[in-house]
Amino acid sequence: MPSTLMIQSTTLFIKQGITLDKRMGPHFDIPPACLTAFITIFMLISIVVYDRVFVPVIRRYTKNPRGITMLQRLGIGLVLHVFIMVTACLAERKRLSVARENGLFGQHDTLPLTIFILLPQFALTGVADNFVDIAKMEIFYDQAPEGMKSLGTAYFTTSLGLGSFLSTVLLSAVANITQRHGHKGWILNNLNTSRLDYYYVFLAILSLLNFLFFVVVAKFYVYNVDVTQNKYGLEMILASTQEDKYGLQSTPQPDAKSWENKIVVPSASL
Repeated sequence: MPSTLMIQSTTLFIKQGITLDKRMGPHFDIPPACLTAFITIFMLISIVVYDRVFVPVIRRYTKNPRGITMLQRLGIGLVLHVFIMVTACLAERKRLSVARENGLFGQHDTLPLTIFILLPQFALTGVADNFVDIAKMEIFYDQAPEGMKSLGTAYFTTSLGLGSFLSTVLLSAVANITQRHGHKGWILNNLNTSRLDYYYVFLAILSLLNFLFFVVVAKFYVYNVDVTQNKYGLEMILASTQEDKYGLQSTPQPDAKSWENKIVVPSASL
């Protein structure tokens, strides 16, 4: 579902921009597709703020070296996805109201509304990527078994591909269902007579349901630990116990403190 929402920034968000005033100064029109650059810009800015400001501050309260857990970081990103769709809905309502006020209902009509009204939804998408995408990569690499860590990138890109397919399925299904029984439909070739704001509300509801499902699953999740190190550490302790009991001689072993430092205690919290 997060990948499905991210696809909207390269499809419907761009189509919205085509209908708006693209002037940036007296001699330059900004291409609508260039707005996706703001996703990367705000993602990079948010990464710096997160690492240099947020983590040191929150670490004082959570006592977690990461600041917050990986699942908490992912959960924050999923909440931001709901806000992205709500912001996109409000921007679309404003765009449609301008179209009605000026009587511009043609497919190729340009509305007297700046394209930068779409900037907040692109900016929030970049901030959400800082939480969702990075958290997914951390989970894939940190929680996967030792021999499967390289598959993390494959799982990550696979989720993006599945999100694209799901976006197409949802868009087609909503367009067909809302045109039944003589209704005009929410999604038409002419965005000035469509109701993309309804579709964005629909995606916001799906995002909220996805977040609630994530919370339920995360409550039952137990973080993985380095089983190999723990197992070896336990073997060393057992061997030392046998020496004390039977007076057996064996090769020198590392002291217990070094193994205590290597044994990781999992956190069961979200």
